[in-house]
Amino acid sequence: MADLPELDAEEQRVLGSLLEKQLTVPDSYPLTLNSLRTACNQSSSRDPVVDYDEHTVEQVGRRLKDRGLLRIVWSATGRRTLKYHQTLDEVLGLADDERALLTVLLLRGAQAPGELRTRTERLHHFADRTDVEETLARMADRGLVRELPRRGGDRDNRWAHLLGGAPADAAPAPPAPAVDVLAEGADARDARVLSAYDAVAGRYAETLFNELTGLPFESWLLDRVAAHAAGGAVVEVGCGPGHVTAYLADAGADATGLDLSPEMIAEARRRFPDGSYEVGDLRRLMRPTTAPGWSAVLAWYSLIHLAPAELPEAVEALVRPLAPGGWLVLALHAGTGVRHVEEWFEQPVALDFVLHRPDQVVSVLNAAGLTDVEWYLRGPHAQRQETTERLYVVGRAGG
Repeated sequence: MADLPELDAEEQRVLGSLLEKQLTVPDSYPLTLNSLRTACNQSSSRDPVVDYDEHTVEQVGRRLKDRGLLRIVWSATGRRTLKYHQTLDEVLGLADDERALLTVLLLRGAQAPGELRTRTERLHHFADRTDVEETLARMADRGLVRELPRRGGDRDNRWAHLLGGAPADAAPAPPAPAVDVLAEGADARDARVLSAYDAVAGRYAETLFNELTGLPFESWLLDRVAAHAAGGAVVEVGCGPGHVTAYLADAGADATGLDLSPEMIAEARRRFPDGSYEVGDLRRLMRPTTAPGWSAVLAWYSLIHLAPAELPEAVEALVRPLAPGGWLVLALHAGTGVRHVEEWFEQPVALDFVLHRPDQVVSVLNAAGLTDVEWYLRGPHAQRQETTERLYVVGRAGG
């Protein structure tokens, strides 16, 4: 292929990120400068992980614009904000299957066909490994990719793009510094969390109000909770816009939703006017007024901003008002480390999502005196653009 663009590592990352987000988050595309920086610096689906500042991304964008590989446009709605749109697929005349493979090669370097099939699932469906290999062969004929010699210990040959030195071949980037969610103190962290959830409440509710229809495992688990409660009092702490609480109420539970964010509670009351929703702190959870204890307490992704060291105290606060035999149910992101975001549901935020190890969470529930602890781990749903494994833990209060 004539005039194949020669891209440096930063240009590859920017174009690869734009190609990916154009398909996975079309409602937010083209990307703002801040969103593009966040996409480039993702800790998942990127190799190597980088830490570009806005100035770097802006300069790369201008270089690519000058070469006709990117357009910088004004936002069509809302604030007049500059946004970034890639044109690499137009310049190269990429078919959908070629575009998907090139995107992942730009973002993660050389890979084997099996890896490419798995990692392009959100971008294009390949029927099988042979389908991937046929597309790679077609791209090789066009001069876009090449097959690399097999390394010792590899089962398959890897493929690399030919748009410049692959990022994986460059000097490895220094590891990103560990994020301490308590660096400025718990009160400052709590203030950032509250501010973020108040800011995104409307868009969050609009996006997630019916999410359970596409989550069969979660629906099964919530049905179990409602059946266990048998009409008894159930509370969801950190209920957000109230859809999980409403699901439990529809399943027969006497369900109440509690959230620290007044804006989230306002959304819950607006969408589910027959429900019971109150502003409150899960760490100060009281017993229900209609029963001596809760039949079930759910912390459904409401502990995801706490450091691991904070879990024991939070769990104790949730266990204390349980009725004898009552269930504590936790939903968390599984893993280690922290995911930091500066834009969420198109709002500027400063929010840290903490991943928790299953064995540590189970140990916390055991230490709190819960019995019959069971836990479930499911992989991310690609069609929902999930990037973390999900952890669900259930424990029963004694008595």
